[in-house]
Amino acid sequence: MAPAFARVHFVLVEPSHVGNIGSCARAIRSMGFDRLSVVAPRDPHFRSAPQAVALAAGAADVLEQAREFPDLAQALQGVQLAFATTGYAREFAAPPLEVRRAAQQGAQLLREAPAELAFVFGPERTGLANADVQRCHACCAIPADPVRASLNLSQAAQVVAYELRREILAAWGQQDQPAPRRDHSQPATRAAEAPAGIDQTEAMFAHLAQGLVALGYLDPAEPKHLMARLRRLLLRAQPTPTEIDILRGIASAMVLPRQLRAGQKKPPAPEKN
Repeated sequence: MAPAFARVHFVLVEPSHVGNIGSCARAIRSMGFDRLSVVAPRDPHFRSAPQAVALAAGAADVLEQAREFPDLAQALQGVQLAFATTGYAREFAAPPLEVRRAAQQGAQLLREAPAELAFVFGPERTGLANADVQRCHACCAIPADPVRASLNLSQAAQVVAYELRREILAAWGQQDQPAPRRDHSQPATRAAEAPAGIDQTEAMFAHLAQGLVALGYLDPAEPKHLMARLRRLLLRAQPTPTEIDILRGIASAMVLPRQLRAGQKKPPAPEKN
């Protein structure tokens, strides 16, 4: 099945915005495709254009390896079935197929023969010229609201890539499995840092007690159960050494205002009871 994905070409004809090229690279890569062809782009440096690189997040390799051609005829060399994506019927061209039907035909071809398949997309403002539509074997269209049927170039590529992925998997008797959902009732796996040791937590509690006394929130003569409850709360969180440092930094700020600590290299150590 993997070779089938490698025999699919997404061809962009005369794209005017480098950002759309980067977005198309990301769109097709997210569906498992990586062959992007660009015909007569307005910016010949689209592969390294900052906006294209930014919008190709996760698909930088697709953008870097995109092939460039001077015209559509050269871009389609070796392709056995090419679909022109267009939103309306053209003179001297077959009526456009619904995109899912086109994807079914394309997947069937990939399954039955070592053929190359292409979907061709036109310029953002005008769509494909009639001459380019006629170079393709068939047309396909994405059903949309007839009043506002225009899609962004990368949106159209995303829909086509999704439908084609769906049909290729079906042709090979497979289907996508959704990513496993994490049980949010369970704590997320902690990063590599392990929980702090007892010596660190004990020093933290002593430091916090000192800070609470400085604030007037803890009366050392009648502490009651405040520190015991605070211990239960913080130990349940299993703080890491980094988190201990954060809490001790807060305690230092409670003991001594920042402006008075500016000249000190270390926060004041907690007093021992």
